[in-house]
Amino acid sequence: MTRLICADETTSGGRTPALVLDLAGERVSVREVIRRRVFQEAAEYNARESAGPFRGLVRPTEAEAALNGPREPRHAPRRVDPEEQFAAAVAAFSRNGFLVLTGDRQLTDLDEEVELTPGLEVTFLKLVPLVGG
Repeated sequence: MTRLICADETTSGGRTPALVLDLAGERVSVREVIRRRVFQEAAEYNARESAGPFRGLVRPTEAEAALNGPREPRHAPRRVDPEEQFAAAVAAFSRNGFLVLTGDRQLTDLDEEVELTPGLEVTFLKLVPLVGG
């Protein structure tokens, strides 16, 4: 097992705490890194007892938000569908909603593979759309 560290950054320099994924094998595709990350985020959120916003790679889809309805303070938290989150993340990657970086290079293809080495960090650089553009 190799531990892969996933960190989020924004173009304004903000950085969120890292998520750690345990992966088997010597290489993994960008698509699989995104899938594993999104599924872990959804599982951790869905297992929470207390209500709170979902802070994942991508926001829940509008359909998920509509189905879940408004949240009441004493009700159980909404459930996030990992398959829908994964589809939204792949779509966001394809339209440059975020970049995936490792070491000193940008990973630009979902099928591109990363060599798993101890302590490897993958950065998800979230791009913020310009206002009015």
